[in-house]
Amino acid sequence: MLKKIQNPLWERPLYITDQTETYAALRKQDCYVLPCLQENNRGETFPGARYVVEKWEEVDFSSLDRIYRRLAGLPWEILETDRLLVRETTVQDVDSFYQIYAEPSITAYMEELCKDKDEETARIESYIETIYAFYGFGMWTVLEKQSKKVIGRAGISWREGYDLPELGFVIGVPWQGKGYAYEVCKAILDYTREELEMTKVFSLARPGNEKSVRLCEKLGFVPGGETELDGIRHLMFVKEL
Repeated sequence: MLKKIQNPLWERPLYITDQTETYAALRKQDCYVLPCLQENNRGETFPGARYVVEKWEEVDFSSLDRIYRRLAGLPWEILETDRLLVRETTVQDVDSFYQIYAEPSITAYMEELCKDKDEETARIESYIETIYAFYGFGMWTVLEKQSKKVIGRAGISWREGYDLPELGFVIGVPWQGKGYAYEVCKAILDYTREELEMTKVFSLARPGNEKSVRLCEKLGFVPGGETELDGIRHLMFVKEL
């Protein structure tokens, strides 16, 4: 079997094959190729394959688009609301992040970016290659749909030492006071429940960060005690999805 899938939004086609020789030949030509397992090739291996299709008849276009984007190094589009778009972060977002984090009110309550932009860029590249590729979720980039500008970050991630996924968020100062933080966090919580099938999450806020505390309360989080990160006390909030 060999299928050539094309889409107007893709720059190149995606090939689907169950033949190891065809797979190897397409890889040598630097093609985007997706192996497919059938009854007659269960014992075959496809070296270097990031994805393998088990049941071709159950694969939908959304799944193919995400596979194509991963092979092409393009970000997944996660969700959109009336005013916002949430997608995976790219290295091109780094400059916008530095503009957002340059505001003292932002870094007063959260970790700063790396002093060296090249180091931060490398950290983002590693995050894309490991966290996104392994989990399929993480901290994402938030864009204002009308202006197409990067206005913040939000997402679901696993923090080492904690047994629940964490909701994290930051909206740049110029876009605060518009209800964007609630809008994007509410959508992410819905996505977490419906698409990631998670049932409980937590969020952290440093004492004094009243905006984050109020947002957690508005989203339906309840106090879950306190915790310490890097010697700094944080309030914990928990929500059943």
